[in-house]
Amino acid sequence: MSPTPVPAWGKGYDSRMSPDKSMKEPTIRVCRAALSRFIVFTALLLVTAAASAQYPTRPVRLIVPNPPGGANDTLGRVLAPRLAEALGQPVVVDNRPGSNGNIAGELVAKATADGYSLLLANDSQIVVNPHLYSKMPFDALKDIVPVATVAYTPVLLGVNGALPVKDFKEFLDYARRADPPLPYASIGNGSQHHLAMEMLKARAGINLTHIPYKGGGPAALALLAGDVAAMFGGNSIVGHAKTGKLKIIATSGKIRHPGYPDLPAIGEFYPGYESGAWLAVFAPSGTPAPVIGRLRTEINKLLGDSDFKTRLGNVGGIEPYLTTPEEFAEVIRSDHAKYGQVVKSIGATID
Repeated sequence: MSPTPVPAWGKGYDSRMSPDKSMKEPTIRVCRAALSRFIVFTALLLVTAAASAQYPTRPVRLIVPNPPGGANDTLGRVLAPRLAEALGQPVVVDNRPGSNGNIAGELVAKATADGYSLLLANDSQIVVNPHLYSKMPFDALKDIVPVATVAYTPVLLGVNGALPVKDFKEFLDYARRADPPLPYASIGNGSQHHLAMEMLKARAGINLTHIPYKGGGPAALALLAGDVAAMFGGNSIVGHAKTGKLKIIATSGKIRHPGYPDLPAIGEFYPGYESGAWLAVFAPSGTPAPVIGRLRTEINKLLGDSDFKTRLGNVGGIEPYLTTPEEFAEVIRSDHAKYGQVVKSIGATID
């Protein structure tokens, strides 16, 4: 009998180099690597989910971009203990003033995105600073994310008590006739108070000279001394108005403020005019959605609490400001565009 023919691939055959085995082993290694990655990813998801479900397990830091004693700091100290009670962990106010809030904003933007570092931001940090500073230390629209709105307040227009005007309309008439133009104070170049007056100048057709001060206290003292004729302010001027040393003649809202029902809103004279200040809590981008959701739920509950509303009202007439995430996103977009136009028109810059 003739020998059985050997297949071509069998010549010099080595069982360790079987075509089936040599082809299957790389595939098996790839599958094992993919499976390992999947297991690691799933484990991370489970760990993150577990951590989020247990949040918080340690104190939460609420970073306030203002020094102690101001309205924002006072609001933070009203919010912190009530939020701590709801979360079951301490909420510690950490004041980090400087650079118009950019120091505090950068600190939170670069913090671990786990919900333990939060920012109590005012609107100027988010929608004004990006237009003022040629170099921002963080992207206010990308590096931090909104958690919940907390409060809203218009700013008040005050004038020196000796100015021969009784109300807002008389002030505008007096300002139009003034030569040289009346000086006005703000709490700083590019501040909400500065931009509010520049918007009024544009709408009312008046000319005023801007004199920036380092904070509401010094600006209010200048108004009391007669160094300036007018300013927009909040707590820094309310107390002095009660003494008669200065007069508050309008609010900067679209409609009258419940805390000041006898004061006209500038929006009554110039429809569409509004320059109120909102405050909201922000977290680092990438913070787990369940953590954001927990914080938002607890803050929103507080905003409906009568005692919390009263405490806010005692901070210079501040009102609770409750919005949905979609509504607040539109507010940020609209304010960012509005103040961008104002900053560009007056040429304000900070290096």
